[in-house]
Amino acid sequence: MPGQRVSRLRHVAVDLRPLRHDHFRRLFVGQGVAFVGFQMTAVAVALQMFAITRSSFWVGAIGLAALVPLVVFGLYGGAVSDAVDRRVLLVSSSCLVWAVTGGLLLHAVLGVGSRWVLLALVAVQSVGFALSAPARGAIVPRILPVALVPAANTLSFTASTLGMVAGPLLAGVVIVQGGFAWAYAVDALLFTVGLYAAVRLPAVPPLGEPSRPGLRSVVEGLSFVARRPVLLMSFAVDVVAMVLAMPRALFPEAAETRFGGPGSAGWLFAAIAMGSVVAGLGSGWIGRVRRQGLALVVAVVVWGLAVAVAGLAQSLWLVVLLLAVGGAADLVSAVYRQTILQTYAPDEMRGRLQGVFVVVVAGGPRLGDLRAGGTADLVGDTASWVGGGLAAAVIAVALAVAAPSLVRYRTDLRA
Repeated sequence: MPGQRVSRLRHVAVDLRPLRHDHFRRLFVGQGVAFVGFQMTAVAVALQMFAITRSSFWVGAIGLAALVPLVVFGLYGGAVSDAVDRRVLLVSSSCLVWAVTGGLLLHAVLGVGSRWVLLALVAVQSVGFALSAPARGAIVPRILPVALVPAANTLSFTASTLGMVAGPLLAGVVIVQGGFAWAYAVDALLFTVGLYAAVRLPAVPPLGEPSRPGLRSVVEGLSFVARRPVLLMSFAVDVVAMVLAMPRALFPEAAETRFGGPGSAGWLFAAIAMGSVVAGLGSGWIGRVRRQGLALVVAVVVWGLAVAVAGLAQSLWLVVLLLAVGGAADLVSAVYRQTILQTYAPDEMRGRLQGVFVVVVAGGPRLGDLRAGGTADLVGDTASWVGGGLAAAVIAVALAVAAPSLVRYRTDLRA
């Protein structure tokens, strides 16, 4: 029965059909390579901040420095991407992110060692990310048939999470062997691949009459979400998951006090993404699930519980395993959040809704960094870690019970 085994494997393995489309394949490869370097820089900044300050609070403050520009420019960037050629916006904002990496490299080479310079550079980097991410997300439904959007999102999130595995592990080795400057230098090199891929995309101008970017356009996007409970609740459960259960700001302290130093920090930073990669490789079933809202809630609950138990583990490898379980659940929830949003909205609103998506999805973990770091300074890293995970699971269930529209949501995408 080899034919039956192959058929079953195709139903389980990741769906590769979007890669048959040249433009998506180019975007996919460029984003995946660039994200390895991006994650190296994220780890290097966190470890460098801890080395300068010896405080998890200041590591958490990195999240706050990124959050404010992320909110402002994420919403505005979404409005802009509905009014201009999305390819042009993606290229120009990516250049800004690239320039910031150069600034981090210079800061490290000169040995400045300033927490404030680090925070300022992170804030500018967040501006570039906030402008580029809505454009990138809104491009996908324009270069693929809508039925392939769930598979494309799964591939994109899998590539990103693979970068979140390779980036931190590579950062741990590079920083130990060569210092922070080498990590930033590798990021700058890898980011050129992503920038080249963006340049090679076709023009993606607005369809129909373009909107005028500004406060009114942003408010229209927010109002669209507020009037649709399914979208609103999908954002709400993600905020709960990331703000309460993201333990990332605790990794530098845990690595030093419990697991032996920066080398183990690379494993901690990579663990969540490891689970996401495994889940992505076996994600053929994701596009066939019709009750996507219920699947989203279940995934968030699993995430919170896995993080909570990881906070109690004393073995590095057990912590990595449990965080990987949480990462697998996080990939599932991320795919369904993005798919619900992209298929629920008309094209003329996709940029603005991707802006809201970026603010929630990228801003939530940064608020989570601040919460985790601040709470750890008050009650200790274990209480901050475990308590946040449990609270996320409980509140996600409570939200689903209080507003069941998300749980009842069904889709009928046919490839």
